[in-house]
Amino acid sequence: MKGTLYLVPAPLGEGPLEAILPQDVRTQANRIDHWVVENAKTARRFLKLYGPERVIAELKMMELNEHSKESELAALLAPLEAGHDVGVISEAGCPGVADPGANLVRLAHRRGIRVVPLVGPSSILLALMAAGASGQRFRFHGYLPVEAGPRQERLRELERDSSKLDEAQLFIETPYRNDAMVDAILQACKPATQLTVARDLSCNDELIVSQTLSNWKSQARPDLKKKPAMFVLYAGR
Repeated sequence: MKGTLYLVPAPLGEGPLEAILPQDVRTQANRIDHWVVENAKTARRFLKLYGPERVIAELKMMELNEHSKESELAALLAPLEAGHDVGVISEAGCPGVADPGANLVRLAHRRGIRVVPLVGPSSILLALMAAGASGQRFRFHGYLPVEAGPRQERLRELERDSSKLDEAQLFIETPYRNDAMVDAILQACKPATQLTVARDLSCNDELIVSQTLSNWKSQARPDLKKKPAMFVLYAGR
């Protein structure tokens, strides 16, 4: 009998684990000995929070990240084929969403392996919930272009789509580019357009600022250099 592939959510930052992950999720994670992770060092630190009584060094870990090749995925499923349950941990919070774990999930389905997603925080959904957008239509775009010209063009395109389709546009940025992204949005988009910037969602240092671009221009800007931020852009009504 084949094992089950569990998609195990990780915290989005510092904070008590019991406040954001149900007890059933933590209990299930403590039963798993085989893991597929983006970074072994980070994963061991996280799993120590899940079960401080476990000997983390005895857990079997295999890495899957943006540098992994498609041909390497089958080897990651070997424990499952042998009957062992395997857990997947993502640096992004929820495995399989904007994450290399999606490739492993897809192959697992092809091999007839059961896939079970566990409940945990998603920065995409939490940011959308906090933005005030309708949520009936939304798109997540990952990272936008870094170069100024293509980035401005892309932002104008997203604003047009939001206005035309009543669709919230979500994207993410790194800490050292967060302020530059806000500047780019202020230059490219209309004053009535709404911008939500959220970081450390569900954590002790959570920050959510949601206001029109006109207000973003006139009010003091919060500190956005600490952590990656989620941006939600939608046209004013």
